[in-house]
Formats: sequence, structure tokens, C-alpha cells
Amino acid sequence: MAEIRLRISDELKGQTLYTPVFGSPRAITGIAPTHAPVELEVFYFIMSLPHLLLALLANFAWGLNFIAGKIGADQFQPLFFTSIRFAMLLVLMLPWLKPAPGYTWPLLRVAFLLGVVHFGMIFIGLHAGGNIASIAITTQLYVPFSAILAAIVLRERISPVRIVAIIVVLSGVIVIGFDPVVFNHVDAILWVAGAALAMAISTILMRQCPNLGVLRLQAWIALVASPSLLLLSLLFESGQLQAVREARLFDFWTPLYSAVGASVIGHGIVYHLLGRYPVATVTPLLLLAPILAAIFGVLFFRDVIGWKLVVGGAMTLLGILMVTVYPDQKRQDSGGRRSDHKEPLHEDY
Repeated sequence: MAEIRLRISDELKGQTLYTPVFGSPRAITGIAPTHAPVELEVFYFIMSLPHLLLALLANFAWGLNFIAGKIGADQFQPLFFTSIRFAMLLVLMLPWLKPAPGYTWPLLRVAFLLGVVHFGMIFIGLHAGGNIASIAITTQLYVPFSAILAAIVLRERISPVRIVAIIVVLSGVIVIGFDPVVFNHVDAILWVAGAALAMAISTILMRQCPNLGVLRLQAWIALVASPSLLLLSLLFESGQLQAVREARLFDFWTPLYSAVGASVIGHGIVYHLLGRYPVATVTPLLLLAPILAAIFGVLFFRDVIGWKLVVGGAMTLLGILMVTVYPDQKRQDSGGRRSDHKEPLHEDY
């Protein structure tokens, strides 16, 4: 729920207004009167306890997905594991695999970047990584990358607060890189940073195909990614049949969990919450995922967390929090007016 106070400035008089209602994307639509006072204020109430518990469940699902991904990538090899993951997801998403007239090519580009490039590089990074915490934190780079690309491609203004936040994020990742364990596996950080950049590019491209729905998007990503990753696995990896033959039925829990736990449950919860609360309310709660991943890494793999990783991780997550809570982006629309925009939220561990 929200308390709304509506005042209209001189430059908005006579224009159509779209005002968020009760923290949801639904809108009040109307024409501003020619005589009106001066500002627009929207006040959101605190998230309810059941929704807080749902956010905790999403964080838990994503944090544990790093463990499943690490185990699965080590057992099946990264690209082959990712192909199996998307094959399972495709079976689950078949009812939502529907044509998208007018958006086919943008959708295919997004599906390739997210499914093949982003996820492929994530699981390669997990396979090569020395610990889970550094990988989990580095995935968050997609947030400042998205802000930078939006400024370059969409001419969105980055506020001073966001500029400082981006500098803090990048500095934090540099500090993480000097952790002894991470330094010996710097290739893993580079793979995951590349995956974050692919996610940021996808975020920009996704604006060309709005209102497709998360389930249809998941279905198309799985359709494009599974065969593409299988082909890449056959080209660059070996021993796939042997890995399948030697695997017990239980061993397939890792790709199954990655498909169901992360993509279906995790994404489903987040988009449910985004339908009821603003991005600035939901996003800070999701920063618990990399922290849980780090804890799970210690419990499952006995990861060693050094002080540089702790300090760099804290800097990175603080910067991410500043970027998401203080969007303050404005750009010129086709009519020369300034318009606010919030980039879509994606958490795809």
C-alpha cells in the first residue's frame, strides 16, 4: 500500500500522467489540469512479513544455486552442465514458449546473450574459481555496467551519487582481486565480469521487447541456449557421454536445482515482489544472496575468506546498494522532455 500526494508542475500541465499506485506497476492515467500545484510525491509502506520471507527464500535459492552450479560444472563440465540445465528448464517452460510477433529478432539476441554468453561464462567462472564468495560478489557488476551502458547508449544521466557508487563497486572488485585465493584464480573473475557485461547489454536490448513476461522470456532463453551450449560443449569440451554414464540419478540434482530453484522459484518470487513494490524496495533485500553464497561456500567447500575479500565484498555490495536505491536517471525522450527510467531488475544466479 502507498500514500500518494499528487501535485503537478507547470511543465506537466495538460499532459498525460502515469502515477505508481500501492507500490505496483499499475497506474492512474489522466490528464493534468491546467491549474495545479507543484510536485509529485509517492510514499510506499514497508514490505509485509510474508513478502519479506519470500524475499529471504529467493535469496536462499540463489545462494544455494552457486553451490549446485559449482558441483555440477565440476562433474559435467561447465558448458555441458549449462546445456543440461536449460534442457530441463525448457521442458518446464514449454507451455509459455509462444511466438512474439514483432519482437522475434530482439528476443533471440537477448536469449543468446543471456542463455549462451552470460550463463556459459558464469559456470565457466564457477568451475575455475578458487572460492564461491568472489564469484557471487563479482556477478553483481551487471548493475553498474547497466548504468554505464544506459548513459552511453540511451543518453541517461548518471547522478553524482551513482558515479561515486560505481567507483566504489569497481574499487571493491579490485580489492577482491588482491585476495591470495582470488589472485591465483583471476581468470574466474574475468569470466564472471564478462558474464556481468553480457547481462548489462541484455538489459539494454530487453527494452526493445517489452511486456513479453518473465516466463515466456525464460522459455525462449532455454530454447536458444540448450542446443547452442551443447554444440559449444562438443567443440571445446570432451567426455560428455562418459560423464553421463558415470553419473548416478541423484547427481542430476544440480542442473535440476539450477533450473527450478534459481530460474523458476527465484525469478518467480522476485517478479511477484516487483509487481507490488518499487525496485528500490526489493533490490536491497536481494543483496543477501551473495552473502549466503559465501556462507554456503565455507560450509560446503571450506572456502577461506580473507580480509581483502571481506573488505572488497563490503565495498562492492555497498556500491550496488547505492546504485539501485538512488537511480536518479533522466534522459531526453523523442519530444525533448526529460523522462525517468528504471532498468529492469535481473538476478540470475
